[in-house]
Amino acid sequence: MTAAILGVEVPRLIGGQSEGGPHATSRSEEQDVKNSGLLAFAGALLGLVTAASGADKVSEVFIRDAVQGNLAEIKLGQLAQEKTQSAEVKSYAQMLVTDHSTSNEQAEKVAKQIGITIPTELSVSQKVTYNRMSKLSGTAFDRAFVAEMIAGHKTSITRFQNEAKKKDDPAGDFANQMLPTLKKHLDAAQQLEPGL
Repeated sequence: MTAAILGVEVPRLIGGQSEGGPHATSRSEEQDVKNSGLLAFAGALLGLVTAASGADKVSEVFIRDAVQGNLAEIKLGQLAQEKTQSAEVKSYAQMLVTDHSTSNEQAEKVAKQIGITIPTELSVSQKVTYNRMSKLSGTAFDRAFVAEMIAGHKTSITRFQNEAKKKDDPAGDFANQMLPTLKKHLDAAQQLEPGL
C-alpha cells in the first residue's frame, strides 16, 4: 500500500516494513520520506504564495494608476471649468471633478485594504498633458479637452474591464463599480464632440 503526498507516491510503513516486502525500513529512510513530503509541500506552498503575490502586484499597479488617473481627471476638470466658455463643457468638467473625487476616495480605501502607498501627484506624462492644455483657450481648448477625455476614457475602460474580471478581489470590485461611471463619461464626451 502507498500513500500520495502532494502527488508523490511514498511507501506506507507498517510495523517497520514497507508493504512491498520483508525489507526493513530504517528510521533514516522513514525520515527521508517525511522530509521529501515536507519539501514538496513547502514548494507547493511557495508556488501559491508567489502566484498570489503576482496577482497582488497587478492590482497594486492598477490602483496606483487609477488614483493618478483620478487626480488627472480632477485637475483637467478644474482647468476646463476655468478655461471653457461652453456651458456644456463646463457642466461635463464639473461632473468629472465630482465623480473622480468620489472614485479617488474609493481607490484610497482599496489601497489601504491591500496595503499600498498611493501617488499624490500627476505622472510626468499627465503633467505634460495638463501643461499643454493650460496653454490653450476658447474653442481650441474645448476640442482638445473633449478629445483628451474620449481617448483617456477609452483606455481607462479597457483597463478597468480587465481588472473587473478578478473575483473576490478589492481592486477588481473597485473596477467593476467604476465601469458604469467611466462609460457615462465617455458617452457624454462623445456627445459633446460634434458641437465643438
